[in-house]
Amino acid sequence: MSIKVKAVERNVSFDKSKEKWAYVMQAELYSKLSQSKVVQEAALRSGISKGSINAAWDAIGDVIKAWATEGHSVAIPGLGSMRFGLRATSVSDVNMVGADLITSRRVIFTPNTDIKDELARTSINITCYDRNGEVVKRVTSSDDGNVEDPESGSDSGGSGTDSGGGAPDDGGEMGE
Repeated sequence: MSIKVKAVERNVSFDKSKEKWAYVMQAELYSKLSQSKVVQEAALRSGISKGSINAAWDAIGDVIKAWATEGHSVAIPGLGSMRFGLRATSVSDVNMVGADLITSRRVIFTPNTDIKDELARTSINITCYDRNGEVVKRVTSSDDGNVEDPESGSDSGGSGTDSGGGAPDDGGEMGE
């Protein structure tokens, strides 16, 4: 199992009169798995009927939604916990406090250590695309977290380094 990443050459300049090209990395998104596919796989792995898994799936979803909307942080077995949060504008006068200050409502997911460790052990495959959409390089990682360039046979300096793109990543907000 590995995580597929694409590095696409993009103009990251905020000044429209200048160009600054950099490779911006993002995880490749696979298709969304349907509930029926997940239920079918869970039934196969557990030996429990699809009907029973489907009923439990729906009930667990309802419980998580109910408890999270009451302000609880809800555990998701094997993954972490989720809760609802918000962003709001601050004001200095208590008389100005109102619901209109809320700028967004969010889902906040906090992964547990097991899933973080699993992610750290998962290898990475990076495909680099130039501005014309042509593949110009492929990079893979070993399980020790270091990204290696198979074309030159050298280590690129390990993982955890900034992509240097200067542009925000495409990921959503997963925590505070």
